[in-house]
Amino acid sequence: MSLTSRDGPIVRIEGLTRRFGPIVAVDRVDLEIARGELFALLGGSGCGKTTLLRMLAGFEAPDEGRLFIDGQDMTDVPPYRRPVNMMFQSYALFPHMDVAANVGYGLRRDGVKAPEIAARVEEILTLVHLQDHAKRKPSQLSGGQRQRVALARALVKRPKLLLLDEPLAALDRKLRESTRFEMVRLQEQLGLTFVMVTHDQEEAMSMATRLAVMNAGRIAQIGTPHEVYEHPASRFVADFIGIANILDSPGGGWIALRPEKIVLAATRPDLPHAVTGRIVDVAYEGDRSLYHVETDAYGMMTVATTNTSRNAGEAFARGRQVWLGWSDESGQRLEA
Repeated sequence: MSLTSRDGPIVRIEGLTRRFGPIVAVDRVDLEIARGELFALLGGSGCGKTTLLRMLAGFEAPDEGRLFIDGQDMTDVPPYRRPVNMMFQSYALFPHMDVAANVGYGLRRDGVKAPEIAARVEEILTLVHLQDHAKRKPSQLSGGQRQRVALARALVKRPKLLLLDEPLAALDRKLRESTRFEMVRLQEQLGLTFVMVTHDQEEAMSMATRLAVMNAGRIAQIGTPHEVYEHPASRFVADFIGIANILDSPGGGWIALRPEKIVLAATRPDLPHAVTGRIVDVAYEGDRSLYHVETDAYGMMTVATTNTSRNAGEAFARGRQVWLGWSDESGQRLEA
């Protein structure tokens, strides 16, 4: 059964539910993913993001709902018959095979002729900048290179949909940052749809065209990184994405106020909202500093300042009395 045209979404999920005994891991999820997106499923441990990804891959069968890929009902289709490939967190490279053999493994299993395998492996290794490492074994590669081999192996079969389970989790922080840009470049160059599961907010915010924040098996909010950060739909999303000061609103509900939207000053700032407080803690992070300020009006608040000057951190020390100020537009009203 076909529900979408070539111009429609590549993925359409309708009321998808998965239970493990009394636990509802995925709870009536509806979702559409556009062609060519780098879409992130973001959430904490146990939120249902990995189970949802495994249902897309066909490794888990839903208890309720339907799943369509490229307009075709894939709900009951086994993994090997889906136009999908998955890159696992562990990479799962064969240690006895060299890079070229690892990348071409799936094509050999599918019965592709040797000359075509060689051509496609060479093409994809060039794309991931590993053409000079084709004869090396995984043990002779760095962590970042092994990650690119796993990615090449997933891409060489030319899937319509590439699923990535915590793809950068095994890399150190510095390498993760550089690899993010590389993966985004590849995704844009190939024009494929990537669906990525991650618990890392920074990773999702810097890579995804859109993301879904998940909580207790449901989608709490879908949007671009900018929309989700600047306009959280709920207190949960505001708390989960980045840092937010949650203030009681006079009209009921709450106001989410991001630390960088607050002015930290020695004297009262000329802004609609201003409160006094005392600096309790300072965290110097190089490019910015975070201040925990105890206020009479709102309790503990977090403020962020950009360290544009090398002496910027000396102005506000622990224990100092300060003013905090913000405009009406700085906060986002939350209803729940």
